[in-house]
Amino acid sequence: MRQKAPIGICVAIAAALAGSQAHTAEMKVTLLGTGTPTPRLTSFSASTLVEAGNQRLLFDLGRGVTIRLFQKRIPLGSINAHFLTHLHSDHVVGLPDIWLSGWIGTPWASRKAPFTLFGPVGTTAMMENLTKAFADDIRIRSDDEHLPAAGIAFAAKDIAAGVAYTADGVTVTAFDVNHGEKIKPSFGYVVTFEGKKVVLSGDTKYDERVVAAAKDADLLIHEVAIIEPELVKDYPSYREIEAHHTSPEEAGRVFDQARPKLAVYSHIVSATVKPVQDVPEETLRQRTETTYKGPFVIGRDLTSFTIDDKGVTAVRGDGSAITPNNAQ
Repeated sequence: MRQKAPIGICVAIAAALAGSQAHTAEMKVTLLGTGTPTPRLTSFSASTLVEAGNQRLLFDLGRGVTIRLFQKRIPLGSINAHFLTHLHSDHVVGLPDIWLSGWIGTPWASRKAPFTLFGPVGTTAMMENLTKAFADDIRIRSDDEHLPAAGIAFAAKDIAAGVAYTADGVTVTAFDVNHGEKIKPSFGYVVTFEGKKVVLSGDTKYDERVVAAAKDADLLIHEVAIIEPELVKDYPSYREIEAHHTSPEEAGRVFDQARPKLAVYSHIVSATVKPVQDVPEETLRQRTETTYKGPFVIGRDLTSFTIDDKGVTAVRGDGSAITPNNAQ
């Protein structure tokens, strides 16, 4: 006859299960690339990892995304879905790398299901053309390494604003942003899970649609541009670059109006007369604080954020805690 467990043990097990469920309800966001096309050693181009429940989602696939995932010991083939904000090169140059490398039969890759990708019009065509461009590599690895055909297949979809993806309680919604008249569509994304909300602005000028999307957000990840005026004299293209992005003062207005629990800078467009590897954080902080007095973090590669019922915590890539600017 099967014996029943004592009530005390049952209570302990129930409490442990409840704690486990509470833990799985948290969201974790990691900035894999906080930079731009500028080939900086310390800031790879745009990519953000969002982990929620059983889902691993990648937003933008910039230069070095596979290296950052390897540093985090996250297998390339374990990503459930990939999302593009728009088709500028610094947001997609890592796409063939993660698609092809993620298929290789190793502990750090081994994708066995089709590569799932969502993005603006042109996304599906890009994957079709990549398949043609890398046809010999695909043929050779299939014949030589006997890699599964499903792992190199792709499931790409051109999307419009609206719900793009739902799985395991996670919902991803795309919304339009203003990255310039000739860059349409260009998306921001909202990711929700168990009452928690993360918003990624994508590349954008000041846009009230970002404000609306980020209301009541736990975390708002926003782009910013800080370019020294003297550069425009010798490189007029900087004028156009600056016109397609958000200044620190404008970003501060977005933060002030949206009032997320924590605002974060990523995709930091930074250009100085004297080339430097690092972003001029003090200038960025001071200019932001002219319009926003709440908490914010200037993101760096591998900075991560955990969102749970207690709030939002931030740590650097080395695991040390971050105190946000203007934290009370």
